[in-house]
Amino acid sequence: MPRSLVVKLTCGAEDPERANQAFTVAAAAAVSGADVSLWLTGDSAWFAVPGRAEVFDLPLATPLADLRGAVLALGRITVCSQCAARRGLEESELVEGITIAGAAAFAEEVLAEGVQALVY
Repeated sequence: MPRSLVVKLTCGAEDPERANQAFTVAAAAAVSGADVSLWLTGDSAWFAVPGRAEVFDLPLATPLADLRGAVLALGRITVCSQCAARRGLEESELVEGITIAGAAAFAEEVLAEGVQALVY
C-alpha cells in the first residue's frame, strides 16, 4: 500500500515561492508513488481555473501548470467549497478532474490511518 500525503495550499500568486513549493512537493510525491491529495484553499483556488497556473511565473521553478498536471495525472486536486463559493467558482469552471469539497472531506482524508499532512 503506497504512503498517503495530503498537501494543503493556503495562498495564491501573492506568495509565489510557497505556492510553488506546495505544488512541487505534491508532484514529487505523486511521481514517487505516494497517494497524493492536493487541497487548494484561499486564493490558491484560482490555480484550479484554466489559464491561471499557466500565467504563474517563478524564476527557476518548474511551471505550475506542469506540476498541476502531474498531480492530476497521478493523484487528486480538490478546491475548498467555501473558498470556491467566495470566488464564485463552480466545478464546471475548473480544470477537468479537479473537484470541490468541504471541510468534512478534508478532515476525513487527513485523519485516515497512515496519512501525512503538510500545510503551505
